[in-house]
Amino acid sequence: IAVQVIEPATRMRAMFQDALGGANMATSILRLPAVKSRTGLSRSTIYLRMAEGTFPKPISLGDRAVGWVEEEITDWLDGRIEASRARTKRARS
Repeated sequence: IAVQVIEPATRMRAMFQDALGGANMATSILRLPAVKSRTGLSRSTIYLRMAEGTFPKPISLGDRAVGWVEEEITDWLDGRIEASRARTKRARS
């Protein structure tokens, strides 16, 4: 498995390539600013939810660097969207 640390602009280009049929077999790693941007959560909330076990844990990229697997963040966001939609549907019933 190839691991690749990419910044938001590069990630966007990769997403467009994927959408256009380009193959991208590398695992994308998001650094904290990208995770904050994608989730809308603050640093302290991200680390609090990790401690609670309700948010994906980062992987070590070195002695002083961590990153999150993009697919895990996307899955977490999808779960939050589904849970929110389910609550909205129940409230309307």
